[in-house]
Parts: sequence; C-alpha cells; structure tokens
Amino acid sequence: MGIGLGLSSLPVRADTLADALAGAYSNSQLLEQNRALLRAADERVAQAVASLRPVLRYVASAKTQFPKTSSKTIVLTQGLTAQWLVYDFGATAYRTEALKETVLGTREALRDIEQNVLLNAVSAYMNLRRAIETASLSSNNVTLITRELRAANDRFEVGEITRTDVALAQSRLATARSALVEAQGQVADAREFYRFAVGRLPGSLAAPPRAPKTAGSLDAAVAVGLRRHPSILQAQHQVSAAELSVAEAEANRKPKVNLSGTVSRNNVTGGLSKSAGVEMSATLYQGGAQSSLYRAAFANAEAARAELRQATRTVRQGVAEAWTAVQVARASIEASDQRIRAAQVAYRGIREEAALGARTTLDVLDAEQELLDARTSRVTAESQEYVAVYELLSAMGLLTVEHLRLGVKTYDPAAYYNAVKTAPLQTGRGDRLDKVLRAIGQK
Repeated sequence: MGIGLGLSSLPVRADTLADALAGAYSNSQLLEQNRALLRAADERVAQAVASLRPVLRYVASAKTQFPKTSSKTIVLTQGLTAQWLVYDFGATAYRTEALKETVLGTREALRDIEQNVLLNAVSAYMNLRRAIETASLSSNNVTLITRELRAANDRFEVGEITRTDVALAQSRLATARSALVEAQGQVADAREFYRFAVGRLPGSLAAPPRAPKTAGSLDAAVAVGLRRHPSILQAQHQVSAAELSVAEAEANRKPKVNLSGTVSRNNVTGGLSKSAGVEMSATLYQGGAQSSLYRAAFANAEAARAELRQATRTVRQGVAEAWTAVQVARASIEASDQRIRAAQVAYRGIREEAALGARTTLDVLDAEQELLDARTSRVTAESQEYVAVYELLSAMGLLTVEHLRLGVKTYDPAAYYNAVKTAPLQTGRGDRLDKVLRAIGQK
C-alpha cells in the first residue's frame, strides 16, 4: 500500500516540443511510405547494373512431329541459353547514372517530407497550447463575469442600479459561457490534430523552449535556402538525370553487340547441340519511334531545367514570407503586451469608478472584454511567432531531425542503396539485406 501511494505521488512528466517532434518522426506513415519508394528507386539502379551482366535461361519443350519420322512421337528438348550485352555505345551506362541521380533526388524529396512532418508537429503542439490557454482565459472570464453578475444583483437589491444593468451582466455571462464551450471544442480538435501529426494523444504540455536561431538577415536566410532546400537539390538531380536520359536516347539509336551461346539435348538424337556467336544488331526503321524518344528526352530535360528555376523562385518567396511572418508576429507580441498593460489599468480604474457610481455595469463588462481580448491576442501572437520561426527553418531547408538535434534514431537513406547497388543475388546475400532492413527499422 505504501509503495503504491509513493508511486502515485510522483509528478507526471509533461510532453515537450522535442517529444512531439521525435514522436512525429518515429510514427509518420508518410515517411514510411516514401522510404519504401526510395528503396524501390535504389532497386532500379541494381536492375540497370544487372542488365550489363550475362543472362542465362533454361528452356524445355515438348513437340510432336508431322509426319512422324520415328517411333518417338514426342520430341523432348532441354537446353541452356546465354546472352551477354558487351557493347551498346554507353546506353546502359547512361541509364544507370540517370537512375543514380534519381535516387539522390528521391532522397531530397524524402528530406522535404521530413520537414513537413516536423512542421506539422510544431503546429500541432503550439495550436494545442494556444487552445488550452484560450480555454483557460475563457474559463476565468466566466468566473469573473459570474462575480460581476452577483455584484450587480446585490446593487440592484439596494437600488443602486437598474434591472437593465443586471440583464446586461446576464447576457455577457451567457456569451462568455458560449465562448468557453467553443474554446473547449477547439481544444478537442487540437488534440485530435496533435494525434494525427505526432501519432499519439498528448498529456500535459510543457512550455516550449526558446525558439531556435535562424539567420541574421533576410539575405542570409535566402542564401541558406537556395543552397540547402531539398526541393532545389532534388530539382538539380532531376536535371542531371534528364540530361543523361538524352544521352541514353542518342546511344539507343546506335548498334548493339551481344555474345550468345546455346547448349541443348533432345530425346530423338540423344546428342548435345552447342552453338556460340557474336551478334550485332541495329534498328534501321521503326516508324520514327526512336527519333520521337530522343525528342521526348530532350523536352523532358528542358522541363527539368524550368522546374529548377521555378523551385529557386519558390524557395526565395517562401523564405521571404516566413521571414516577414516572424517579424509581424514579434511586433504583434509587443503590441499585445502594451495593450494588456493599458487594458489592466483601464479595467482597475473603471471598476473603482463603478464602485463610486461614476461608471455603469456595461462599462465594467466592456473593460473586462477588452482585457480578455488583449490576453487572447497575446496567446495567439506567441503561437504564431513560434510556428513562423519553424516555417522559416523549413523554408531554409534546416527543419530536420539532424539539425534540431532531437537525439532520435534516424533513417539512413544510403544504407539500403549500398547493400543493393551492385545488384547482389538473393542467394548468399539475403541475410545482409535483412540486416540492413533491420538496422533502418523496416523489419
């Protein structure tokens, strides 16, 4: 019994913003989905590497000959065929390099998704804190107006005020209670969004730490964004992949050289049939298909370069908007602080004047509402400022687990690629791939 009481008296640790960010990173199914897509891109590199190796096939057939030439009506043939592409003017090599660039671009896309996941977690955390604080202010307001209504009734009983003043207090109390119910509903909505963004329902929330540093100036922030943002880096890799695809399309218009060999046996002759040779093939006419493929590859390269230019503009605009949002939020906090101080002075003065009969109940209620609005604006501005800082980090390409130093186990996008890039056979190397998948948390 004593042990149970001792444990129950221990304080419950509040969830921190770092807890929310770590939970979002660890529980995100969107990240899981795109990690799997990245591994699929890794395998396409392995497939391109494998196409430069010999292809060995087993062939078995059963045939009936007409007219019959022997007592054996069924001719069974078994054989092995081998084919090896030895030269294609670099087409396969170009395709392999293009796929490697695609892998690098997919890694950047995964990093961009990581930023969005973490930004959602910050928004969920701060929105929930704002909703809770707003509900608390609304609850306090209900308590305060309830006291004002009680005081109004007492003053009405002694004839100091009229029934109109009492009705005004009753109306404001009903409004305050309605606002409290709405605020409580917003808390419930914010809790569900938190569960969606973080992967679990929250306990109590700790105050957020000091907002992380970003950049000393807008120009410095833009420079970092243009250098680090994953959408720009992804677009750069897409340009490289598209240009390599143009070279591949050009090489595919040229001949290919293959080595081939066959070994077969049938039940009629009983002997082995062997053959080996070198084959060069080239497409002389295909209805213009090859020329169309080349033009399409060239157009895709132009599109990729335009996408890179557009990504640069988008990042520049995003950094500027986030920078402005931070400055506006900080100015709003300062203005809200000044408004709160003035509203507190006004509220105290009006209450004293009302006690002396120089102010009406409506004046007191209006002063209370002004103070509540000022405090609510302060809570909203503080939340907006914090989210804006993280939006700026995201626009700069710095909103990652690594940069934030969250101390959680991170996914290594290169681990799986390094295990499959040489196109290993499953036999004899499957255990290694299983170990890689377990290391990155996929098995």
